[in-house]
Amino acid sequence: MNFDWINQHLSQLNQTAQTEGLDRQGQLTKPPGSLGSLEAIAVRLCAMQGTGTPSVDNAQVVVFAGDHGIAEEGVSAFPQVVTGEMVKNFSRGGAAICALARQNNAQFEVVNLGTVVDLPVMAHVVNSTIMAGTANFAQQAAMTEEQLGQALAAGKASVDRAAANRATIFIGGDMGIANTSAATALAAWATGQSVTSLVGPGTGLDADGVSHKGKVIEAALATHSEQMSSPVEALRHVGGLEIAALVGAYIRAAQLGITILVDGFITTSAAIIAAKIQPEITQWMFFAHASAEPGHQTMMASIGADTILDLGMRLGEGSGAGVALSILKSACVTHNEMATFAEAAVSEKSA
Repeated sequence: MNFDWINQHLSQLNQTAQTEGLDRQGQLTKPPGSLGSLEAIAVRLCAMQGTGTPSVDNAQVVVFAGDHGIAEEGVSAFPQVVTGEMVKNFSRGGAAICALARQNNAQFEVVNLGTVVDLPVMAHVVNSTIMAGTANFAQQAAMTEEQLGQALAAGKASVDRAAANRATIFIGGDMGIANTSAATALAAWATGQSVTSLVGPGTGLDADGVSHKGKVIEAALATHSEQMSSPVEALRHVGGLEIAALVGAYIRAAQLGITILVDGFITTSAAIIAAKIQPEITQWMFFAHASAEPGHQTMMASIGADTILDLGMRLGEGSGAGVALSILKSACVTHNEMATFAEAAVSEKSA
């Protein structure tokens, strides 16, 4: 499958709108910088959206789901059937991200890329099944080139749907038992840091479980090291279907000029791979929260970005991004609706 589209040019930020946003921040009835990060967020949104009055009210949340063959190695505290069970829970609106999407009046869908159990047709679930989970990357490449291309294309298609719905911000979530192993492997490859410094408990492994998980990942990386000569090949060998779909979604969103709100550990691994393919993509990204997974801080340092929140969350699903969306909305409303000194007849700071 041809997926050269991932190398096509990204949209450019609007520098005129960014300047307009900065000028407005300097005129609002507050001491300069007194709204802290909200000011920088608002100005960045101006540049992304090409307007002096940005909005993230029309949000699109997409949870990508897929199982992982690496689960066979005992790297997760939960059985693989949980992935399919959670897809059903998403469909019924019972997961944390569902509640947060409702709170934010966001559009919501799940993209099923392949679970070990067959799933029925369900509301809010797009069936993009490629295979019943990836191959066990401890033994072989997680995906063929064609399967990787299909996963990337599924992510692209989700953003095309979001664009058709006039979404102003895209949130990608993840669901897949053992996906922290894939994310850790990708992060180790992309950052050059040791697996030991990145590996964590995921769904709740004890210390022995984390140690075993790290050894499995280290051995797999050694097995595939010669073949992992590019970000695409790294993704193909040790990634996941849902992580590949996230990479495709992020790249497509940046190509279409749609703001991206990255969630936590799994989605950051996808963001790092996307940035290896398209280095300028981080201009289109906000990073929602600092995951409690030990390796996330290292991942964030490697990408040179800060998170909006630190609430000790590690659920995934896009839940941290669902919470951070409220902060972005606050940045927009203060930027757009506060009065200027002139409008309010308030004296400005003395020269």
